[in-house]
Amino acid sequence: MPALAKANLLAAASEVVDADFSSDEVSDFIHDFALLVDDIDPEDVLRSINEDRAVSGFPEVRDIDLIEAELAERKRYYRNAIKAALNRLNSPELVSTMTMVVDNATLGGEVHAPELIDELVDAYAVETQGVLAKESQNADRLIRTALESAKSGEAAVRPLIDKLELVARTWDKIAQPIQLSSKARGLEHELSKELAYSIRSLAIDLFNEHDLLVQSQRLTKLLSELFSELPEFVERVSADTQALSDIAKQRQKSDREQREWEEEIAFTADVGVVFKDTLSISAKGISWKEKTYPLESITRVKWGGVRHSVNGIPTGTDYTMAFGDNRTESVVSIKREATYTKFTEKLWRAVCVRLMTDILKTLKSGLYL
Repeated sequence: MPALAKANLLAAASEVVDADFSSDEVSDFIHDFALLVDDIDPEDVLRSINEDRAVSGFPEVRDIDLIEAELAERKRYYRNAIKAALNRLNSPELVSTMTMVVDNATLGGEVHAPELIDELVDAYAVETQGVLAKESQNADRLIRTALESAKSGEAAVRPLIDKLELVARTWDKIAQPIQLSSKARGLEHELSKELAYSIRSLAIDLFNEHDLLVQSQRLTKLLSELFSELPEFVERVSADTQALSDIAKQRQKSDREQREWEEEIAFTADVGVVFKDTLSISAKGISWKEKTYPLESITRVKWGGVRHSVNGIPTGTDYTMAFGDNRTESVVSIKREATYTKFTEKLWRAVCVRLMTDILKTLKSGLYL
């Protein structure tokens, strides 16, 4: 059967397409129809017409432009027939069918679609413009509110990002056929591009201005998923994703090192024979009796031991440790070597490394030269 005759038959068959058909069935039908319409050759149609006219004794049609004009009108009829079939589907099925049609026809936006499908997408874009505009306004309101709430912390922002994600996914579901078609034509869907960059700006501001790394990563991941049909944008989001990932890894490393350091310096011991006092060191500071020095406030430390003997016979060692800030100092005297040794090891790690570093920086700056 000639392509034109078969296309006319499929156009008539499209009148029975309704909501009882699955998206897969309607998608395959439209795809096959579109490929068939692309196969209609004006020269072949002219040749068939003239063969029939010759048999009937009518003069030949010599102007191919007449055939092309009629075929253009016929293609508009085909497009309207398919649009009518799609409009008999419910909204979710219509969107799903359009997405499958364009995805299959363009191989995910990589190749040009048949002309009929491009025309269907153009009509679909016009008809969905109002819905997309409304969703865009909802997204803009959520973005503004999220930025205003960011100063209150992640707990205030998280539910707004939840809502923004729902809006963005709804947008993408509706806009997906247009995005795929635009990519296949070497274009970018401008409305999707505007929304994508607005959400990206939110992700950047949440991190740069409020240090909300988790929510920023969440938005960046969402953008990579929903707007993969925008090549230039995808490159930027990929760079954002890598940067945030590096920061997250560094923070995890820092957190792990901090925990390990806190475990390494932690120490507690009772000092005294009868009336005991507690000597302790931790990330919160050094505590002795009723006084606690935050680690960062300590500016002085010292320790040492004095051995005693009678007639050359050792009678024991007195150990002394001291630490303090710019105003006060605490002194601890003990006899147990194990406690003295353990505490000074922890003290070096917790305080002395910082003090030595500060001294070297000061010397390097020439302040005391």
